Amino acid sequence: MQQIRIADRTIGKGQPVYVIAEAGSNHNGSFAQAERLVDVALEAGADAVKFQSFKASKLYPRSAGESDYLKVSKPIYDIIQEMEMPDAWVPRLAQYCRARGIEFLSSPFDEQSADLLNPYVSAFKVASYEMTHAPLVRHIARFGKPMIVSTGTATLDEVRAAVDMIQAEGNQNIVLMQCTASYPTPPEAVNALAIRTLQEATGLLVGLSDHSRDPVTAPVVATALGACVIEKHFTLSNQLPGPDHAFALEPSELAQLVRSVRTAEQMLGHGRKEMLPVEAELHAFARRSIFATCFIRAGETLTRDNIAVLRCGKLGKGLAPEQFDSILGRVVARDLQADSPVRLTDLR
Repeated sequence: MQQIRIADRTIGKGQPVYVIAEAGSNHNGSFAQAERLVDVALEAGADAVKFQSFKASKLYPRSAGESDYLKVSKPIYDIIQEMEMPDAWVPRLAQYCRARGIEFLSSPFDEQSADLLNPYVSAFKVASYEMTHAPLVRHIARFGKPMIVSTGTATLDEVRAAVDMIQAEGNQNIVLMQCTASYPTPPEAVNALAIRTLQEATGLLVGLSDHSRDPVTAPVVATALGACVIEKHFTLSNQLPGPDHAFALEPSELAQLVRSVRTAEQMLGHGRKEMLPVEAELHAFARRSIFATCFIRAGETLTRDNIAVLRCGKLGKGLAPEQFDSILGRVVARDLQADSPVRLTDLR
């Protein structure tokens, strides 16, 4: 698979990286804060802003206990319930994004949330922990829209199984996301080379859902490895309360990410090895030719003492350096001034 389309954007080989600014639940229950997150994503240059649509009752049993990872003395069920995005926000946020000119996305964590989102999204994002939720994955696949599937905590066999499920429903528009489910992800655990592994194993488009704290390194590395989508959490401030703010990028860092990815794309170039237009001046000025190093009278013989391979500067081009040995001993047909390029017409 070389390309897919999300709304009016083509994604894949030969196209700019699609940058998803992951707002998640960093709205903290405030619609005004959610709108500000949309504005920040747009100002940073992201292609899409993504929220999360979940219900505590669809994620955990009430007795699931506390999360050691979060280090909060509160049941995970209660924490998730406080983070829920109201269903009524979906059409409002979608409209706000449309009016501002940025794509609205939200990850559904259950079938009802997927149904709610379907009229308002042009693609679906499947979170890492939902990748093995077969009923949900199949349900989303039947919509026929592009699916961006994160693979945190998964083995390659589990990834293949998810792909098979989606394709069995007739949906071929899949982007797999290399992801490490650790918040923040230490640099040594980003495992960006898995992008190539996923590409080679599935033949699908692959991106990076990056949870490392650095705003630049992993996204740029992923771009160089051929990622077509990059997703990164962001927030208005790392000081805001909530589990996802501390490791998320602040607004200036999100903008830095987008700039760095775009610069990396430019630096990757077209891949052909040829002289580029920006090299033309120095190609003429600094490439070497054969020059007379002193006055050489007509009838004299060329030797290592009177010619040398030198850079041309603005003196023009002479014979190529590889011809140096072959013209030693040749007779000069006319006088050659010192520092003049030696050309074939100068020789007998």
